[in-house]
Amino acid sequence: MTTRMGFDECYRAVSARDRRFDGQFVTAVRTTGIYCRPSCPARTPLPANVSFYPTSAAAHEAGYRACRRCLPEAAPGSPAWDIRGDAAARALRLIADGIVDREGVSGLAARLGYSSRHLGRLLADELGAGPLALARAHRAHTARALLVETDLPMGDVAFAAGFASVRQFNDTVRQVFALSPTRLRALRPGQRAAPGEISLSLPVREPFDAPGLFRWMASRAVAGVEEADDASFSRTLRLARGSAWFRVRADDGVRLTAHLQDLRDLGSLIGRVRRLFDLDADPVAVDAALSAHPELAPLVAAAPGARVPGAADPGEMLVRAMVGQQISVASARTLLGRLADRLGERLEIAGEERTLFPTPEAIAERGRDALRGPARRVDAIVGAAAALADGSLSLTGAEDAAEQRAALLALPGVGPWTADYVRMRVSGDPDVLLTGDLALRQGAARAGIPDSPRALAAWGERLAPWRSYAAIRLWANARAPKTGDA
Repeated sequence: MTTRMGFDECYRAVSARDRRFDGQFVTAVRTTGIYCRPSCPARTPLPANVSFYPTSAAAHEAGYRACRRCLPEAAPGSPAWDIRGDAAARALRLIADGIVDREGVSGLAARLGYSSRHLGRLLADELGAGPLALARAHRAHTARALLVETDLPMGDVAFAAGFASVRQFNDTVRQVFALSPTRLRALRPGQRAAPGEISLSLPVREPFDAPGLFRWMASRAVAGVEEADDASFSRTLRLARGSAWFRVRADDGVRLTAHLQDLRDLGSLIGRVRRLFDLDADPVAVDAALSAHPELAPLVAAAPGARVPGAADPGEMLVRAMVGQQISVASARTLLGRLADRLGERLEIAGEERTLFPTPEAIAERGRDALRGPARRVDAIVGAAAALADGSLSLTGAEDAAEQRAALLALPGVGPWTADYVRMRVSGDPDVLLTGDLALRQGAARAGIPDSPRALAAWGERLAPWRSYAAIRLWANARAPKTGDA
């Protein structure tokens, strides 16, 4: 099995112990029977003894076990699969969200529009492993994190990681890590969380512009649902089996703290947080590409490692985008806060009363009583919520990007800005430049870039495939103090 990178390129990365490639492939060594991340500090194996696999699941299937020294399961995810929109990439996102655990392979295949057999062949060709093996690897990764970073009892770890039984959990941990769960737990660094709380370190590629990302979220935080400042972000969230509250901080690395009503939702929560904060991006490659353009080079140098914020809940993001059409960020925040206060569900998590963002059903039924603004816009938002509620519109983040855009544009009141903004935030499309956005055009003008929609679109073609990352920098540039400002 080979990766999309050539053998020589992979071997050079391993020889250099280049951390940038951690998570992009794994190195399997035939003489030891283990696989490692590219930056593993062990002696570089001879080329004749090495095979490269695109995923840890593929290495598992080939009979290799994870290295105890470099813990390849703790690496960030592959940026290639994070930004791609083909069926294999969309399948990986659904697997990370726990679809195989909840609905089986047939449920995953149905969501992607394939037969189970065809999907299995497709994933085996692209990733070296089928959906069951990929889901198993995802469960093993979650179990490892829980074992070494929490005090959860073994049974709770098993079910939180998505295993159907403690026996299955024990067998998988032994097969993947060549250690029992008890021995693997002995490797933990000693950090403890508060009772009832889960605290995990989330791998991320550096550089990581956490302050810029948190500022973005703080300016858009919905009162009662979200809280954010320059160093943290927290919010409530509905998951498949119950509700959760989480906080992400970036003091020394990225740390997730969470309270869940059902521990079985933990794997899904981790996947959503990783996409919300774009933790699997390759910032070095993105920044190098954007820095090649003199207009953007100073913006990149001022804040390396900028990320494109994702969406914690796809349906919620559509409503938020529609509320924010043609009004300021501050005005949209006010309207969304009123909507959450009027229609959101109250619950107690971690000893505090918190608010969940309203469901599509609640907005469809009572949105007209809570929303303010032109009647046509209110009707459009309520109509979109109704489409989400009755299933006529599917929005999970795993749809084909072109089909998703077409479905959104077919909704009354949804134009190109909203469809493309949702595509950027929900699907994680790295190549969206919202040339009709006023703030983005202001940021472009301040950078010396043509700011009329048509001219900006033409100029932006040179930035492909990273136009979404350029957009984030231009939005930030529009808010930045002018030279000489106090």
